[in-house]
Amino acid sequence: MTSWTIANVRPWGAAPVDLTIDGTEITGVRPAGTARPDGESVDGRGLLALPGFVNAHAHVDKSWWGQPWVSYGGEPTTQGRIAHERAERDRYGIPGVDGTVAVLREYLRHGTTATRTHVDVDLGLGLRGIEVVREAADRLDGAIDVEIVAFPQDGVIRRPGVLDLLDRAAQAGATSIGGLDPAGIDRDPVAQLDGLFEIAERRGVGLDIHLHDGGELGAFQYELIIDRTLRAGLQGRVTVSHGFALGELAPDRQRALLDDLGEAGISWATVAPVRTAPLPWRGMAERGIGLGLGTDGIRDLWSPFGDGDLLRIALGFARLHGLRTDEELTAAVELATTKAAPFVHRERHDLVPGARADLVLIDAQNVPDALVRVPPRALVVAGGRVVARDGEVLLNA
Repeated sequence: MTSWTIANVRPWGAAPVDLTIDGTEITGVRPAGTARPDGESVDGRGLLALPGFVNAHAHVDKSWWGQPWVSYGGEPTTQGRIAHERAERDRYGIPGVDGTVAVLREYLRHGTTATRTHVDVDLGLGLRGIEVVREAADRLDGAIDVEIVAFPQDGVIRRPGVLDLLDRAAQAGATSIGGLDPAGIDRDPVAQLDGLFEIAERRGVGLDIHLHDGGELGAFQYELIIDRTLRAGLQGRVTVSHGFALGELAPDRQRALLDDLGEAGISWATVAPVRTAPLPWRGMAERGIGLGLGTDGIRDLWSPFGDGDLLRIALGFARLHGLRTDEELTAAVELATTKAAPFVHRERHDLVPGARADLVLIDAQNVPDALVRVPPRALVVAGGRVVARDGEVLLNA
């Protein structure tokens, strides 16, 4: 299809409209029945329409999705999971193109049309994982927009040579480079952050730092990241992933950090895991601190859980944070859609003219109803193409 119309849909539960799509872009939004399509018209049946979901924190290179069941093993700590993965990944063909394609297809089936994915870069793999993810995305012919963060899963400073790999990944087109628990894993937060920020500043890429350390140890590292962000002029280009400590701090300490994070333009990505402290999401929004939702790993050597459904992640966020009102429940879905645009370098991501034609149709009364029931996706459009219908992906790969 080049120019076509998806008729009679309700964007965000509002009055029915006809959406005109030309190539990969939404070009018109008119009251239902008033559009005069030049090409084909698809009946949206009055269904709820949402923008495609944006997965702001993923690990698509790690999954054993589609393979025989893999039982959980190893020690249940960050260091234990790293060691177990390194010991076992080759046995399960991780990273592998077929497994990555399988995960990306699950994303599309559930309506995710863009993802920011961390891809392991270490001394055993080199940059092979990045090559795998790119090949997998190519197999799906660009249906899902994939941005890559080169991720040092096994540490940075404690593994001499990893900084060089991250630098090479930045040269090879990774949009961001990652870090991992500068204190808890490397035991040298100053050295890790100095090395990462030097590459980011020199290569013009973003930074996305996994930070699991809690309490004051986590807060101390936020202060280091804020300081370096301001000194390097990288406002708006640094993300903290997980960042559990932010929800654990005393209110006054938390507010002061939020002020500084807002000044530095540092964003946050969370997977809203159970048994973690709720984030001060309202205070973050007030200060313009970007907050994105992600699936993290899916059926990998870290955890057997996950199915790629970002709407279910938004529901988990709503439950963890005690959201109840229609406004709050809608805000959780916005975090998984429009508000996540900066995580994949989009100026806009919504059902409006000029936006990429990514949308999801759901049989639901309104946005809160869709969130709490997590119904199947009736139709998924990605980049102007129908890629999934009634839970079935229509692409060959």
